[in-house]
Parts: sequence; structure tokens; C-alpha cells
Amino acid sequence: MQKQSEDYQDLVNALKSASALLNLERKSQLYQDINAISNYLTNPNFQIAVFGPFNHGKSTLLNAILGNRTLPIDLIPTTGAAITVKYGTDLRTRIMLRDGTEIYRSGTEILQQYAILDGNRQMRQDVISVEVFCPHPFLERGIELLDLPGTNDREEQDSLVRDRLLSTDLVVQLLDARKLMTLGERENLRDWLLDRGIKTVIFVANFINLLEPEEQQQVQNRLLFVAESFRAELPPGFSNLYRVDALPALRARLKGDAAAATSSGLATFEAALQNIVGILQQNRGDVRLPRVQAIASQIQLNLKAKIDPILSEINSFDEKQKAKVEVKQKAANLIQQGLNTSISELRNWLDLSNLLRKYQTDATVALAENNFKTWQIGTLKKDLMELQRSVMKWLYQAYEFFREERPEDLLISLPIEPQITLPPKPSNSNDLSEPGAIAVGGGIGWLLGGPVGAAVVGSISYLLNKNIQDSEEKSAKETYHQQVAKICIATTEDYFSRLSNQGLSVLAEYEQKTKKVIRFTGCQEPPEIANKRKNLQGLQNSFNQLLQELTKAKISSNYQPYRETPKYTAYSPPVEKEQRSYSKVEERVNVSASSTYRTSATSQTSSTHRVSASPPPPPKASPSPNPAELETKFRNWELDEEIARMKAEMRSPGFQANKQQNTSQSNKSPQQPKTQAEKDKITRAYTILGLQPGVSFTEVKQAYKTLVKKWHPDLFVAKPQLQQQAQEKMRLVNEAYTILAEKFQ
Repeated sequence: MQKQSEDYQDLVNALKSASALLNLERKSQLYQDINAISNYLTNPNFQIAVFGPFNHGKSTLLNAILGNRTLPIDLIPTTGAAITVKYGTDLRTRIMLRDGTEIYRSGTEILQQYAILDGNRQMRQDVISVEVFCPHPFLERGIELLDLPGTNDREEQDSLVRDRLLSTDLVVQLLDARKLMTLGERENLRDWLLDRGIKTVIFVANFINLLEPEEQQQVQNRLLFVAESFRAELPPGFSNLYRVDALPALRARLKGDAAAATSSGLATFEAALQNIVGILQQNRGDVRLPRVQAIASQIQLNLKAKIDPILSEINSFDEKQKAKVEVKQKAANLIQQGLNTSISELRNWLDLSNLLRKYQTDATVALAENNFKTWQIGTLKKDLMELQRSVMKWLYQAYEFFREERPEDLLISLPIEPQITLPPKPSNSNDLSEPGAIAVGGGIGWLLGGPVGAAVVGSISYLLNKNIQDSEEKSAKETYHQQVAKICIATTEDYFSRLSNQGLSVLAEYEQKTKKVIRFTGCQEPPEIANKRKNLQGLQNSFNQLLQELTKAKISSNYQPYRETPKYTAYSPPVEKEQRSYSKVEERVNVSASSTYRTSATSQTSSTHRVSASPPPPPKASPSPNPAELETKFRNWELDEEIARMKAEMRSPGFQANKQQNTSQSNKSPQQPKTQAEKDKITRAYTILGLQPGVSFTEVKQAYKTLVKKWHPDLFVAKPQLQQQAQEKMRLVNEAYTILAEKFQ
């Protein structure tokens, strides 16, 4: 018996743990039921309760079974407490009071003081429990008898009886044959027994001996109907209805009259009771667990009522955070895409072969004209600044979007403008001679007005456009102006080589720094959400633990376990290993380029220093007639538009409410025009964009982009008349797009 109670200890712990999380009122019925069922599961003894309205003879019946006047009986409702009768070697009574006092007396006379109703028919409020120990062989088998106060007298007594019924293994419901099954008894049968899984019930009819013989048969038939309709769950072969005339049975026992005890029905009832108890004791799980199921179902229902709203709130918070991360991730990808394009354009621009191809002729001529600094500032620096601004534009976009680390300015310095030293003028030169001496290191610009200057410029163009295979080979017929041209070419090549080397190195280092700007971290979980998540976890664990223990006890449940709610982890960017992304480019530019036109002349250069500049947040790129550059600008424009849309989306109340409620402008239903003038204006806008009314806003945007790429004025820079037409066309297209965009808002 002890082993069985231990088997249910985990189930009891799960019930009590769940009860604590529900914060139930101590006086609530569920709280009382949980305590009762917990005590019931851990009680190793088999308990039989005698239950019924007051003055039905409950104490008399128990005294008849015990064979003495152990319990107080009277003509008025007397039992004022639940009296538990247990086995003991001698007759004694133990009473526990609320203040912790334990009263232990021999015999049962003290029951008259603590276990009966007072003059006002009130129960004593200071009594917690009343136990009687009796040396009876039936009790020695681990059986307890429970004498309950009569029902239908006081609400307080009814509440006590209802609670104690849940923790009994077998209920003996005493009926008064003179007033069979009142309305109150029928309600108690349904609410206190059936609805709580208590079906091990035996009906005992008392007072049949007080009826006339002809009435006894009628009452017997009515009793059979009541018993059969209850469908008690007793061992097969046993009836759930017995007749016992309690008072004659007690008198017969006190006198030792076995025949009278048999005629009262007591002997038959006792024999059946002992056999039923013997069988049920071996299968106590079948008796107790259905009652646990009823209480556990209420606990689970109450737990779900607390879990589900918190779970919904937590899930909503997690979904919103996930949506924000997704939007930011998309923005990061778009910004990174634009940045990569801009860096690639700058890297290509810094490539030595590209620099030489694009700038060397003009730079060499400017050097020969002694006008290199002006050319450097007006052309080279301007182009470099524009490309650097294009790179930084994306980083400022990232900083505005993510607010992580403010970007540093990208500063690729230009080498100091080169200076050259002219070789001595040949003494035999007469075809290109000029009056006056050539000043060494003084430049050659002063010659341009004469034939030598013109010859030098011509040689520069010739040498740069002619693919001379062996630039180091001295020509026997090389003229002075060709020597000067070669010196200028070699000097600018060295200049661009240094610009390429140091520019690509600065760019590679700068690109590593951009990773700190184009990144974002998720927000920390608010304390109130963190507390709710912790509370939710406790509730779910308790719910699942109870469900697990019910399953182990083979108690069915209508519920499924909760999946564990994941802990909140603020998004953090993935850790990237430090690496040099463009080592091949750096390796190439760090190798000294062999100059096609390099001569043995020594270039006199000062140490390289940076031309400092602090560019503001990058402006829009200036118009360019180059179709490839224009296409890049269109792509950047589309990326800017997408990022702007996402920013607006993140700030909108709709996004804060729920990501799924966000609808992009392309999915919105168009507003209906109110006046005929508005209708005409919208119809004309569709016509300008080459669309039919009723198309989606996505189609409107696509048509607009197509027309912009077709009629952008930058495409007609060299054709003033067409450029003017394109400007007018773009004005109409912009107006049409604005009208339709307002329509879809």
C-alpha cells in the first residue's frame, strides 16, 4: 500500500506545482479539490465515507459496523466535523486544532466537546481534524471509515462534505426510505459524485422497517430504479443497493444478537462491503485516477487560459523583431550591393592601365605646357572626388539606416605634381633651335610658342599612340624634342603608377572599415517582455510536466504539450574573419610597372603627400552622356527608392502593429476619382505612360522606369535639339507618374 502512494508522488507534485502557478484563492473550489485529491493519492489507506443528509442515520450505521457506540448519535444533527475512524490497538481519540494544539484522549467521550454541533447548530471553527482509533479487524486491513456531517443543513457543512468526498475510495450513500431521493439528494448525486469522477458508490436504504409491509415493496422497486440509473463502477457480480435498518442493527450488535443483525440487513451489507473493498484495494488506480482526471482537466484549462494570451504576445513580439531584422537585412544587402558597385568603379578607375589610357595624354601635355597642377585639380581630382563621393553615399545611407558607426571620409590623396629636368640640348641641333639657353629644371612651357614646343607636343601624341615594342632602345635618329617627350611620358606614367598603388591600398583598407558601418544589431528584449517570457516558460513547463505525469499514470487528456518557447536572442551580425579581399589587385599594383617609354633620365620628384579634402555627405552624381554610367545611375536610383520605401515602412504604425499587415504600394487598390476633371487627368496620365487603366502600381512604376531610361536628357548631351525634346518628354512623364502615384496612395 505504501508503494502505491509513492507511485503517485510525482503526479501529486505536478498537481501542486500547477496549483501554485495559478495563484488560486485558498477558499476557491479548485484549490480545495487539488488539496483533497493530492491527500487522497498519498493516503495509503482505503477510505470509506458514509454520506447523506442529516438525520439519515450515518453515525448509527457506522456504530453498527464497529459494534459499539463509538460515534456520537442523537435525534438532531450532531456530527459537526469529519470524523476519521482508523485502526488502533485501543479506543482513543486525537483532535488537531488550528493553533497547532493536539488533544489526545482515551475513549471517545471528547467527541461530545469537539465533534458535534453547538447549540446554534454550528461547527467549531478551531478544529482541523478529528481521528478515532479503534481495534476492529476490518480496519486492521488498512481501511478507514469516514463519518461526514449531514448535508442539506448548512452551507459550511455541505462544503466540507463535498471536499472530503473527493478523497474517498468508496462512498456509501445513505437513503431514507420514507422520503426517497429528494431534489437536493439528486443534485448532490450529479454535482458532487458523477461530475467529479466518483462512481464507486453503494446505496444503503435505511428506515424501511418503519414502513408498512405493503409500502416496503413499492419503495424497494423505486430503490432499484435509482441504483440502476446511477451505473456505479463496482466489481462484477456485486449490487450497488442494500437495505440496512441502522438502529435495529446497532441494537442487535450491542446485544450480540446475530439473528437480529441478519434480519436488519447488516450482515449481508457487511459481507458485500468486505468483498468489494478487498477487490478495489487491489485496483486502487481504477478508483482514484478518474477523479484525478476531472481535477487535472480543470487545472489544464486554467493554465491554458494564462498561457495562451502570454504566448500570443510573445510570438507577436518575436515576429515583429524578426520582421525588423528582415527589413534591415534587406536594406543592408541593397546598400552593400550599391557600395560594391561604387567600389568596383573606383577600383577600376585606379587600375594603372585605365588611368594611363584615360588621362596620360592630357596629363603629359599639361606637364609639357607647365599646366599640370591646373589639369590635376580641374580634371583628375574632380573625377576622383566624384568616385569617392559615390562610395561614401552608400555608407551615409547605412549610417542613417542603422546608426551603428559613423563612416570615415574616404581620402585617396593625389601625389604631388611632378617636375622634370630637361636633358642638355644637342649642340648640333639647328632645325629646332630657338634663341636663348634652356634652363635646366625650369620647364619647357616657354618653348611652346616656337617650333620646339610644337614638336614636343606632337612627339607626345605620336609616342603615346604608337605601340613601340622596345621603349628602352635608343634610336640613333632620336631628336631632342622626342627625348623631351619621352621624359614627360615617363614622368606621368610614374605619377599614375604611384596614384594607382597608394589609391588601391587606401581603398582596400577603407573597404574593411565599411563592414562596421553596414551592420546592425537587434534591440534588447524589454524587461516586461523578458519577465513574461520567463513566466510563460514556467507555466508551459508545469503544463507539460502535468501532462507527462498523467500519461505515465495512464490518465487520458484532451490536450497536447506546448512546444518550448525559444529564448529571445537579439540579432547580432555574423563574425567575419579578417581577410584581404583584393590581394590580387594589390599584388599587381605593387609590382613595379615596366614603362614602355621609360628612359634613363631621372625624374626629380618630391616625397608624395596627400591632397587633403573632407567631402560632405555625397551628392547625386553629375549627369554623364556615357550610357553605361547612366545605367549605373539608374540602378542606384532604384536602390535608393527601395531603401527609402523600407525606411517609411519601418516607421509606419502598420509595421509596428504587425509585419503581415503591411502592404506595399504596388498591392494597394487605387482610389476612385471624385470628379470628371480628375478622371480625365488620370486617363491622360495612363496614356502618357503607355498604359491601360486598371493596371497595378507595379506596372506603373515599371513603365515609368522604362521611359526614364529612354528619354533621360543625359542621353542627348551632344544633340541640343533632341535634348530639349527629351526634357519636355520627361516633364510629362514625371507629371503622369505623380498623378498615378497619388491615386494609388
